[in-house]
Amino acid sequence: MALTTFVLMGALLLVGAPLAVAFGLSIFALMAGFGLTTTGLSGIPYEEVSNHALVAIPLFMLTGDLMNRSGMAGELIALSDLVLHRVRAAFGYITVAASAMMGAITGSSVATVAAVGGVVSPEMIRRGYPNGYVAALTASAGLLGVLVPPSIPLILYGATVGVSVSDLFLATLPAALVFSVLFLLVHRQLSRRLLRGGVEARADEAATLTADPLLPRRVVVARATSALMLPVLILGGIYGGIFTPSEAAAVGCLYAIGAALARRLLKLDMLAQSFRSAVITGAGILIIIAMTGVFNRAMVLNQVPQDIAAWVATFIDSPVVFLLMVNLVLLLVGTFMETNASILLMGPLLAPAAQRFGIDPVHFGIVLATNLEIGLLTPPMAANLYVAARAARCRMGDMLPYLGWFFLVAIVGQLVLTFVPFVTLWFRFLR
Repeated sequence: MALTTFVLMGALLLVGAPLAVAFGLSIFALMAGFGLTTTGLSGIPYEEVSNHALVAIPLFMLTGDLMNRSGMAGELIALSDLVLHRVRAAFGYITVAASAMMGAITGSSVATVAAVGGVVSPEMIRRGYPNGYVAALTASAGLLGVLVPPSIPLILYGATVGVSVSDLFLATLPAALVFSVLFLLVHRQLSRRLLRGGVEARADEAATLTADPLLPRRVVVARATSALMLPVLILGGIYGGIFTPSEAAAVGCLYAIGAALARRLLKLDMLAQSFRSAVITGAGILIIIAMTGVFNRAMVLNQVPQDIAAWVATFIDSPVVFLLMVNLVLLLVGTFMETNASILLMGPLLAPAAQRFGIDPVHFGIVLATNLEIGLLTPPMAANLYVAARAARCRMGDMLPYLGWFFLVAIVGQLVLTFVPFVTLWFRFLR
């Protein structure tokens, strides 16, 4: 019966049905075979979305949108330009650094690509980089939007599997560092080949990110300070034990609104647009959560996760082989499914099997999330590529010669995270 459900869900997705419809309809259409009733299923969607941890999702989205609309995201990038402008091929480093900073604000990979790409891509092109390379770098660096906490997919994993979100945020910090270093190394090598003489166009041949190139450095720093304080407030509050991730999202949101209004960077109509965007996007995610909750509950009631765990234990006797198989499966799933929906589907299904092999659920959560995020670089469900291509005004084909290098090092980083548990579980040794 479970196989029939997966086939029906896949068919619905292939014909273009929304994710929530595919998850929900595949269960409601076959609920008699599962021994379920409408009455028994009707309360599950509310139970799923009433989880307090999920409040952080629309709030972090609102925070990121406010930072983007107010221009404070651009101020962060201008600060990066000020610090790194003397470095050869500096704008590649700026893109990675800015993506990490935006990840600490938005918690979303696609939102990070949209925010950073819209500001950095035109400047990189003016400085001599090919449009396809700019899009490939921006799309790849966008993965840091999820790897740098707070991370919306990790919030979803923690809420559905029952793992501490704060522990997940601690575990993903080294993962973000590993991927950042790998992307920077690729940029360092490719920039020598792509730029004339390996050097970006001079400042007098290209515009600068700051509105006025003669603007004093102290003014650039002062303007970026309010934006820099946001990730410090969010992460410092969480790890300092002052508030939970959900409370941190609310505090960060209030801070972003207050800072933008105090500096007169937002008009009331722009504030209303930010709220509207966050509500629509957040509601879409919560509807998917509600319907995947129905799907997963039906699977659990019919012991599908337990059957998967038993099957895996029968045919696979090594945690190394299990993790290798999980990586392959998740890369495939991430290619065809949206990240948040994939987390909600695969987390509850695979976590019991991982636990059976003695794999720490925090470590497994990072493996799960990073695998599915790499899927954002592989068509057809490659949201990062589409957003980056639009920002750099290029075709998908223009990106492919460069994208392969970033994808390759992302796989290397994934293998490090998978088979060197200390990288993600470092904080356990300090307790």
